[in-house]
Parts: sequence; C-alpha cells; structure tokens
Amino acid sequence: MASKFTELAIDCADPHGLARFWCAVLGYEVRDEDDELVTIGSPAVPDGRDRPGPVPPALTFARVPEGKSVKNRLHIDVNPTDREQDEEVRRLLDLGARHADVGRTGEASWVTLADPEGNEFCVLASRRP
Repeated sequence: MASKFTELAIDCADPHGLARFWCAVLGYEVRDEDDELVTIGSPAVPDGRDRPGPVPPALTFARVPEGKSVKNRLHIDVNPTDREQDEEVRRLLDLGARHADVGRTGEASWVTLADPEGNEFCVLASRRP
C-alpha cells in the first residue's frame, strides 16, 4: 500500500480566522483546535488512515510568527459543484477572498484568488461532484 494524501498544513498568523474562511469555502467543520493549531475536515468522511480509497484531505492551520512573503509554490484548486464559476468567485469574495495577481497573462479557465492571509488558490471552471 502507498501513502495517502490526508492533510495539508498551512502556516498562518490567525489559525482560527483562516479555518473559518476555509470551512465556509469547502463546507468543512473544525475537527480539532487549540490556540496555535486548528484542523478542519469534511463532515461526511471519516479520517483517512484506516479507510480504503481516497479521502478529502484535512487542512491544518498552524500559527507562525513570520508573514507570507512570496507566491505560494503549492496551492489549492477548488471546483464549484452547485453553481457556475463566476457565482462561486462572487461567493468567495464575499467570504473575504480577493483577486490575486500571480503574473499570469492571457486567457485561463480558472480564476486566481487569495484567502484572507494572502495564500493563492484557484477557482476552476468545470463543475465536478
């Protein structure tokens, strides 16, 4: 058996605030929290360690003293499942995201946004359940 991708760790200044944002984006819930660390995950799927097959990864937000300084080398892509891309982008902007300029030119099928702490992520155009 190979390893499974079950968790993505994200450094941040405000773990609770960023966890609230991503819970609203993904429909996740808080799984564990303390002052320095918050873990969120899908309410519909149990932890992935003992579950066969793919699982939605949990996100863990850890408080760090330094701020974000450059473009992320790894980012999250989200795919709207119940609305069109432009409607989802509006919803995410209302939640606190903002448009991000990552130096890309030309047409693309995705929209690049940044979460409240500046971490870039993309909203894809295709809808998949």
